[in-house]
Amino acid sequence: MICLLPNCGFLSETSRILEIHRALTARGAEVTTATHGGPYVELLRDHGVEVDVLGDGWTAERVTQFISSIPGIGPPGQSMWTDDEIRQYVALEAEYFGAHGVTAVVTGWTLTALLSSQVAGVPVVVEHSGAFVPPLFERGRAIPPDRRIGLPLEGLMPARFRKFLFNKGLRYQKIYTDGFNRVAEEFGVAGIPSFPALLMGDLTLITDIPEVFGVSRQDVDGWIPRPARAYRPGARLRYTGPLFAHLDLPMPERVESFLDQDDPVAYVALTSTSPELVRDVVEQVRTVVPKVLVAGTTHDLAGLEGDGVLVEKVLPSHRIMPRVAVAVITGGQGSVQTAMSAGTPFVGIALQPEQAANLDIAERVGVARAVPLPRATSDLTEAVRGVLANPRSRAAAERVKGLYAATDGAGAAADAILELATVEQTA
Repeated sequence: MICLLPNCGFLSETSRILEIHRALTARGAEVTTATHGGPYVELLRDHGVEVDVLGDGWTAERVTQFISSIPGIGPPGQSMWTDDEIRQYVALEAEYFGAHGVTAVVTGWTLTALLSSQVAGVPVVVEHSGAFVPPLFERGRAIPPDRRIGLPLEGLMPARFRKFLFNKGLRYQKIYTDGFNRVAEEFGVAGIPSFPALLMGDLTLITDIPEVFGVSRQDVDGWIPRPARAYRPGARLRYTGPLFAHLDLPMPERVESFLDQDDPVAYVALTSTSPELVRDVVEQVRTVVPKVLVAGTTHDLAGLEGDGVLVEKVLPSHRIMPRVAVAVITGGQGSVQTAMSAGTPFVGIALQPEQAANLDIAERVGVARAVPLPRATSDLTEAVRGVLANPRSRAAAERVKGLYAATDGAGAAADAILELATVEQTA
C-alpha cells in the first residue's frame, strides 16, 4: 500500500500528487491518501480520490498562516508547524501508516512525514523539492533570497560573492528544522540534519529532465550525499521528468469566450501569495496586454474584474497556457512546467529560493524572464514587453514543449515509488 500525503494548502502539491495517484492506480497499485486538510481537499475528491483528513483539518486561517511561514517567506527560526502540531501529526500519520499496511509514503510538502515515516519504519518519497536540490547548489546555481540571510558584511558583498557563499553554506544550514528536531528526540528517531535534508526524503524525485535542469542523468541518479552528516542516511535522487497538473475541470464558458477573441491574452496565475501582489501585477500587465485572465484560486479579488480583466478561481492551466500570449507566475515548478509544456513564454516572480531556482533554469533555456519580488511592480512591465517582443522566447518554449511531450513524468515517478516500495517489502 502506497500512502500519498499531500499538503492540501497548496494547489501545486495537491495537483502533483493527483498526477502520481493517477499513474500509480493505472499500474494497479494500492493507494491510500491522507492530508492535514486545506482548501484543495475537495479538488482531490472531485477527481475521484478518497481522502482521509488527519486531525481536525486545517482552517483557511491556518493555511494562510502556514503559507506565510514557509522558507523564503517566513522567519528561519520557526518550523512552519508548531511543536504541538508536529507531535500530533507524527503520531496520527504513523498510526495511519500502520493501520493501512503502508509500505512507502509519498509527500508533497507535508514535512511531518520525515519523522512519522521513521516511527512507522517505512521509506518516504518527496516530490516537492523542485530544482532546489544538492546537484544545483553543489554547482553554485541556487539563487539566494532577496532579503539578507545573515552573512557577515552581507550588505557590502558583491552579488556574485554572496551567491557563492550562499551555495557553499546551504548544506550546513539548519534553518526551519528546530521544531522537527525537538519532536524527533521525543519519538526517538533521527532528526533533520540540515535545511536541504528538510526538503528531501529517502528518495527525492527530480521532476525534470537533464536537458532543462542542466545536470546529467548520471550525476543526478548517481548522486552521493556529501558530507553524509548533512543528509538523511541513504538519501537518493532520481530523475523522473516533468510533473504538473492536468486538472479535469470544465472550462467556464465566459473563459472560452474571453480566449476566443482576437486580442492577445496574458494569464496571471499567482498562487500562494497575497491578493495585493495579484492586483499590482494585473495593473502592470494591463499596460502591455489588453486582456488579462486571472486564476484567483483562494484569493479575495473582489472588484478586480472588469475592463479587460477576467477573474476565475481554479482553472485548468494546462488547457489555458497554449492559448495565451504570455503568462505571469510565481515560479513554482508545476506552473513553470505547465507553461513550458504548452510552448508559452512567461515572466516569473519568485517568492522563495526554490521558485528562484526554477525561474533561473527557465531563463537559462531561454523561455522566461525572472523579476525579483522587490521589483515586481517596477520591472514587470518591461519584462512582459520583452518576452512578447522576443521571438526566441517562444521558439525556446516550443523546443522544451517537444522535450516534455516525450516524457511521462508521472509514470516515471510512479515506477520509482513502486520500485522503492518493492525493495522495502523484500528487505
